[in-house]
Amino acid sequence: MSAACWAVIPAAGRGSRFGGRTPKQYLSIHGKTVLEHSLRPFCEHPAVKGVVVATAADDAYWPTLAVAGHARVRHVVGGKERCHSVLNGLRGLPEDAAEEDWVLAHDAARPCVRPADIDALLRELRAHPVGGALAMPVRDTMKRTNPQAEVTETVERELLWHALTPQMFRLGMLRTALQDALDNGRLATDETQAIELRGLRPKLVACGAHNIKITRAEDLPLAEFYLRRC
Repeated sequence: MSAACWAVIPAAGRGSRFGGRTPKQYLSIHGKTVLEHSLRPFCEHPAVKGVVVATAADDAYWPTLAVAGHARVRHVVGGKERCHSVLNGLRGLPEDAAEEDWVLAHDAARPCVRPADIDALLRELRAHPVGGALAMPVRDTMKRTNPQAEVTETVERELLWHALTPQMFRLGMLRTALQDALDNGRLATDETQAIELRGLRPKLVACGAHNIKITRAEDLPLAEFYLRRC
């Protein structure tokens, strides 16, 4: 790739849906935190020039991790929502990061991403005019309901995908898209949505079921299973 590639990891979330006193990104799997597992493939990937981690201002866990002192890792204070943290991460990239460089934004609580997944994303998107994200086609029958959880419609699943991370876009394009969304009162739930709001069409790159996000307690043993198979 002619353009450099960077990674931004928003890790300022509290993990309220998971429960417990420890943020989910700092729970332990096989002797390392979830965040350390999530960071490792990017810190070790030869195409990734550097990584920025955005944590909460009062995060007492991050400074205790060995990876906090990694030569390729920078730290910034995140924000209230994911989009704020990613935007702060983009602003925290080194001065030599160019507008046309690629940025891989990845969930802090998605510890099972593999180097091969990053390779596939780079291979499929490096010539794409917009960028895109790892994703998994929907397998189950999809239902739409009313607020009372009563089914109102069966939704055709053929063209539906689960959006995963990393999500890969040009630095300048992504920074502008996130800021424009905020300026218009939109809290983009992921980077792809921010790009969509500009009328662009990101590409989805198929990924396996192993690339799970830890959201609830039952996800932790599943992540342990997938990490054992890496």
